[in-house]
Amino acid sequence: MPYFLLGIGFLLFIFSVLMLFIPALSQLDLQIVVWMSQQRSSTLNIISSTLSTVGGMLFVLFLTTIWCLYQVWYKKYQRVVFIALGLVGSIAIVWLLKYLVSRPRPPEMYHLVESYGASFPSAHSMYAATLGCLAIYLSRKHPQHHIIWFCAVLWLVIMGLSRVYLGVHFPSDVLAGWSISFIWISLLYLGYAKFSKAKTN
Repeated sequence: MPYFLLGIGFLLFIFSVLMLFIPALSQLDLQIVVWMSQQRSSTLNIISSTLSTVGGMLFVLFLTTIWCLYQVWYKKYQRVVFIALGLVGSIAIVWLLKYLVSRPRPPEMYHLVESYGASFPSAHSMYAATLGCLAIYLSRKHPQHHIIWFCAVLWLVIMGLSRVYLGVHFPSDVLAGWSISFIWISLLYLGYAKFSKAKTN
C-alpha cells in the first residue's frame, strides 16, 4: 500500500506541475473552474461552503487533537507522534510551496468563499488527503478497514471537488494537494512501520 500510494502521488504531482506550464493544460484548468461555476445551486453552495469551514486548518487541528487524545487514552504514543508529524509536516509543506510557487488563484468573479494565500497547492485538499492517508494506514489491521478506506477516499475527493466548485482553486491545485499528501504520509508511514518493527524485535 505505501509504495502504491507513493507511485500515485508522484504521477499526480508530475501531472499537476505540467498543468502549470503547458498552455493547453493551463487553459483546461481554467475551463474546468468555469464549467463547475455554471453547475452551482443553492444546496451545493451551502454544502461546499460548509466543507470549506470544516476542511480549514483550525477545524483540522481540532479534529486531530481529539484523535491524538483518543490514542493517548489507549497509550498508543507512537501513533500520536505519527499523526502529529503527519499533520504538522503537511501544514509546513503546503504553505512553503504556496510561498515558493505563488500562483494566483482563479479570477475573483468565480469565488464563493474567502481565500487566503496563493493557489498552488490546495491546503484544504492536502489536509483532507493527509487525514485520509493517516486513517488508512492506521486502520490497516482494523476489521472495517475497507469501510474506513472508502470513507477516507470519499472525504478527500469531495473536499477537492468543493475547492474547484467554490472557484478558489484550479484542478491542478487540488491534484497537487492530494499528491503531496500521498507522498509525505507514505514516506512517514514507511519510517513509522520500520521503527515499530525494530522496537518489537
